[in-house]
Amino acid sequence: MTTARSTASYPQLGVVYAEQLAAQGVTASMLTHKWQAGDLIAPHSDIDIRVVLDQAPDSWWEWNERLATAHHQAVLLDPTHSRLLEHPPGFAFTADELDRNQVSPAEISTWSLVTGSAATLGRWQSRARMMPWSRADERFYRGILDARIGGCYQLDKDSTDNVHHDLDGYRRHCVAWHYVAPCWFASAALATRTRCPGKTAALTQWHPGELESHAERCLRLSAPTSDPDLSPKQILRTAHVTVDAVLRRTPPPRPLPEAVDAETAAWITAAGMLRVRVARWIYYLNPPPETVTGYLIAREEKELRSARNTLTRLADRTSGDDALLVKAMTELLPPGPTTTSSLRDLLALWGRHRSVVEDFLSAHPE
Repeated sequence: MTTARSTASYPQLGVVYAEQLAAQGVTASMLTHKWQAGDLIAPHSDIDIRVVLDQAPDSWWEWNERLATAHHQAVLLDPTHSRLLEHPPGFAFTADELDRNQVSPAEISTWSLVTGSAATLGRWQSRARMMPWSRADERFYRGILDARIGGCYQLDKDSTDNVHHDLDGYRRHCVAWHYVAPCWFASAALATRTRCPGKTAALTQWHPGELESHAERCLRLSAPTSDPDLSPKQILRTAHVTVDAVLRRTPPPRPLPEAVDAETAAWITAAGMLRVRVARWIYYLNPPPETVTGYLIAREEKELRSARNTLTRLADRTSGDDALLVKAMTELLPPGPTTTSSLRDLLALWGRHRSVVEDFLSAHPE
């Protein structure tokens, strides 16, 4: 089976990013990025960084300010970085949290090393892949499907604002790698109860029956040799047929037990995502010249909704000081669309309740 190949040096981009973090005093014991090397298709894929710290900083707020500055400087280095480094990191965890199995194993399984110890990451991933399949895994992978199927995926929502050339190629890439491949990845995991490392791995390793030809077509779609005469509407029609075929091979939801310490893992994973929100908001509200972030601001609604849903579940399953802290943090995640104005208001709200934010981001539930 053929696979699309990346021509950009994503490893070099990761090193450049690490240098900018270090220059701003953002010390990390490890940087990883989501997905595997074969999933990063140049020049269209962005690199989605995760930060692992030896310990929590004294102030998450000040750490985020430095992180935002580092990201800003990294984007300024090259006009293409406004796409390749589309946004600041997506998660921040401590090494201790990973040692204690307090981070979603489905998330860890997708990581690739940027800087740090390959042996340490390998140990975390080996353990994550061996953990019993649980209700949290079902939520993780079905969430990927639910965000795309039934008309949820809209090609025009994949903004081309920071794409500087080959717009048609980028649109083909979006259909293949933002719609079809994530659905395939999630369905493969659900069908095999395996935490897949990436989208290309799912496409090349799980293609029962009639799905093999669909997989070939998906892998060719964003390659430089793909048919340039295909319109976005034609590509999307074919993609819908492929996703429907994949869904027919996807098992229905099944009753499963919660994982051991499921509440702790949900708390830490949600906190890991919220730990980098301030950096994202600062960057989105004050982007480099000629970098567009309006579409990223709009996407924050989905991220905040996910965190709010997790915290709402946790509030029903915790007690005492933990419950009070979760409820206080939930109140700092208001529902509704995110706009430039609402994001400025939210940043100010977090600033006024900074002690609650800092406490939640550093807390570990009993």
